[in-house]
Amino acid sequence: MHKKNSITRRGFLAKVTSGITAAVVLPNIITSPALGNKGSLPTNDRITMGFIGLGGQGSGHLLGGAWTYVPGGYIAREDVQVLAVCDVRKERRDRAHQRCNQIYAEKSGQTAYNGVRAYNDFREVLARPDIDAVLLALPYHWAAPMATMAVRSGKDVYCEKPIAITVHEARNLVEVCKRYGRIYQAGTQQRSEYGGKFRLACELVRNERIGKLKEVYAYRQPGAFFPPAWTSDQSQPLPDGFDWDLWLGPLPWRPYSGSAGHALPGFFVGDVNWSPHHYDIIMWTINPDPCAPVEIQYDGEVHYHFSNGVVLHSTAYPGERVGGEGGACFVGTEGRIAVDRSNIVSCPAGILNEPVRHDDTRVYYTNSHSGNFLDCIRTRQPTICEPGTALRTINTILTGGIAIALKRTLKWDPLKMEFPGEQEANRLLSYTPRPQWRF
Repeated sequence: MHKKNSITRRGFLAKVTSGITAAVVLPNIITSPALGNKGSLPTNDRITMGFIGLGGQGSGHLLGGAWTYVPGGYIAREDVQVLAVCDVRKERRDRAHQRCNQIYAEKSGQTAYNGVRAYNDFREVLARPDIDAVLLALPYHWAAPMATMAVRSGKDVYCEKPIAITVHEARNLVEVCKRYGRIYQAGTQQRSEYGGKFRLACELVRNERIGKLKEVYAYRQPGAFFPPAWTSDQSQPLPDGFDWDLWLGPLPWRPYSGSAGHALPGFFVGDVNWSPHHYDIIMWTINPDPCAPVEIQYDGEVHYHFSNGVVLHSTAYPGERVGGEGGACFVGTEGRIAVDRSNIVSCPAGILNEPVRHDDTRVYYTNSHSGNFLDCIRTRQPTICEPGTALRTINTILTGGIAIALKRTLKWDPLKMEFPGEQEANRLLSYTPRPQWRF
């Protein structure tokens, strides 16, 4: 599935990223006959991919693991050819590099295979014209900038949550995806996986099986990026093979202090890690007017007041145990439905016994999040969690997080993407990246 890419490696590195200069040697792709599998797709029909970020989530997608739902990962799929792995930690990329080439060697019956290349700098992956798509599993602050750069380089993108840490970078990502016509999938896989529990809850609520929807309980606080003034000079020696400057990327400089997981401590208020799963399903189900103002009430908890009369609470429904594991509780005038990754329950219980009818409102159906991404690369149709959908969810989380940070109630205009008349709050809609990472 190779496409001609008019952005040369040299031009991309020079114009987009303030760059690096290193020769990229493009490997041969393993052929169907070499795989010894009569069911294999022809080479040109496979989607060629690069994997950037090889921690637990990224390596799980690549090789198979928790939350990835594909036995053996993407590399086990006959419709995918992995060409590149990338991480700023040498031990991670070396491990993935060795394992990927070993898997392809075993598939082809060869003693050695070197068609998968390893990179420290993601820009070298994006500069390769033979790569169709990238999967990004990154520190939070890198998700939107790197996805934007990938789209501008002609790649389709699967990006793990949170898809952005500011409203402005999320909006920019949506605009760039539209401008460049690229496929984008946000990693909020509850829409597709878990036996369709979340889709069923969404359709039952939308079709008023619980009467008119009045309240929703999210079980998690929202969150937002809130960079502190960094004054500490404490530092520790860098681990061997760790490119700390590239890990920081657009963030303000700070010395390495032994902590570098998904995010630096102190840079966030609330929850931007677990809450995207909850709020994604909730926004899918509430389906509010995307142009209508929202009141974000703060009283120690966050309560969103939507124009359709629904109130979303950032806490648990009293006494309901189901809904905490990546889910929510929906309360209507005639009952309630609670759902999470393991269970779906209703009160009264009979609500779940009545199937969704043929003439009921239905929502986007897919039973594989990764498969949906690959299908949409081929068809060029929007994914189940396309950029606009992902934007509405992350904006709900980030604006609520700003209310937490400022400890007061705010009004949000989703059309203009600003807090009318609120200069202090609007300053938290973006941050100034380090000069080399400004677009």
